[in-house]
Amino acid sequence: MEKSRLRLVFMGTPDFAAHSLEVLSAHHEVVLVVTQPDRPKNRGKKFMAPPVKETAERLGLSVVQPEALKKEPELLAKVRSLAPDAIVVVAFGQLLPKEWLSVAPLGCINLHASLLPKYRGASPIQHAILCGDAVSGNTVMLMEEGLDTGPILLQESIPLQPEMTAGELHEVLMERGGPLLLDALDGLERGDLVPRAQEAEAASVVRKIKKEDALLNFQESSEALARKVRAFCPFPLAYAFSQDLRVRILRAHAVAWRGSEAPGTILSQTKDGILVRCGEGALAITLLQLPGKRPVSAEAFLNGNRLPEGRLNESY
Repeated sequence: MEKSRLRLVFMGTPDFAAHSLEVLSAHHEVVLVVTQPDRPKNRGKKFMAPPVKETAERLGLSVVQPEALKKEPELLAKVRSLAPDAIVVVAFGQLLPKEWLSVAPLGCINLHASLLPKYRGASPIQHAILCGDAVSGNTVMLMEEGLDTGPILLQESIPLQPEMTAGELHEVLMERGGPLLLDALDGLERGDLVPRAQEAEAASVVRKIKKEDALLNFQESSEALARKVRAFCPFPLAYAFSQDLRVRILRAHAVAWRGSEAPGTILSQTKDGILVRCGEGALAITLLQLPGKRPVSAEAFLNGNRLPEGRLNESY
């Protein structure tokens, strides 16, 4: 039997959400797209449209960009008038007021990039890597007033490869998110998808990653720092200071080391990497970036350059 086309309101902002919008629009009727306002980006502070707006306009979909849902009751009235079967939310960037949650008969459903109840909040992808998890994944849930607390509809697990960066995991979860949303909508329409409550005692909440989080503390173990390098790539990018020079670190791995040197000490600089003593073991930096320069391998960097001898972050 041919599946019916549902009427959907889609709410989302970044590229992670734009991919889901594209998938959903190929199978259902997206009657309205709600995204964040254009924001100033980069050094020129030029206003740029969010990826979801760009995708919606390319697909010929109607788009609105409210500053705050709570302050725009006329938007809620418009959504009600469109009579959507479901509201789909993916990385929208605003909490939905309570009155939005009961507008559509199938409810508000949300795609979240973790295996809930683990890593509720703003940075689930980075924290899966920071914590050394072997598995990550996506969750589709029914939304309620709490932050990522709603009952689970579907989940899909994704193995975390040992050297995977946050950017690489983001791409995998983004690709898998749209199909999982389609499956959830199909199940809700059939009426055979039973939501299950999250285990509150197993829940964790993670905050948004800030640029200052990416300063490496060499008192930590090399394993922990290697995870940070991967978790903060491509944003905000791990970094350390060599004297007054800020060095971004894009690739690094942990190495066994039993010396008595102080954490942060540069042990060696070879084509295989710049080796730095840590609280436990050593970190081999293999891809780095200096201010105003492009990322280069350690081998390419050392072809005419060296970091000053001594300790990284000695004055910080």
